[in-house]
Amino acid sequence: MPDRDAPAAHPIDPLLARRWSPRSFTAAPLPPGALESLLEAARWAASSNNLQPWHLIVARRDAEPGAFEKLVGVLSPNNQTWARNAGVLMLSVARSHNPANGNPIRHAWHDTGAAMAQMALQAAAMGLQAHQMAGFDAAAARSAFAIPEGFDPVAAIAIGEVGPPEALPEVLAQRETAPRQRRPIEEFAFLGGWKAEGR
Repeated sequence: MPDRDAPAAHPIDPLLARRWSPRSFTAAPLPPGALESLLEAARWAASSNNLQPWHLIVARRDAEPGAFEKLVGVLSPNNQTWARNAGVLMLSVARSHNPANGNPIRHAWHDTGAAMAQMALQAAAMGLQAHQMAGFDAAAARSAFAIPEGFDPVAAIAIGEVGPPEALPEVLAQRETAPRQRRPIEEFAFLGGWKAEGR
């Protein structure tokens, strides 16, 4: 594998630089205890009012093959081509209302994303990687897994051991090895007040 560490413009922790979103996975099961550590990392994410609105449907390729195939089935066709090779597929789901009083949880998706980011960093720390996907059919996922109203499917996630880019179709292999890029800080961080993009 080529070096995939982020070319950060300023110093960041090596773990943050190491995390990336591969498409090539080896299909190997996660090492013993790895799944529990990933879920523990998500468990301790920051949470507004400690509501912890995140939930996860977890399907291990080797232990829950039926659920794994159902999760593959709700992915976009492009994501199906590579995500089916991950050791684990997950679906993150956010509770939309506070069970204590019925009020909307305005930060539910934010907190769910924060928990998944911690899980992705834990994966990188263990020599694995996680690829979070917007490309899935939320309605199909709700139906396939009987997700009740009040819970919103947020993202699909592939986790596992990184495979070689050559295992992917050529177009995806090129993306797998392309230089990593991000917008410069000044395009999203506005000192002292809002700055409209492009103005």
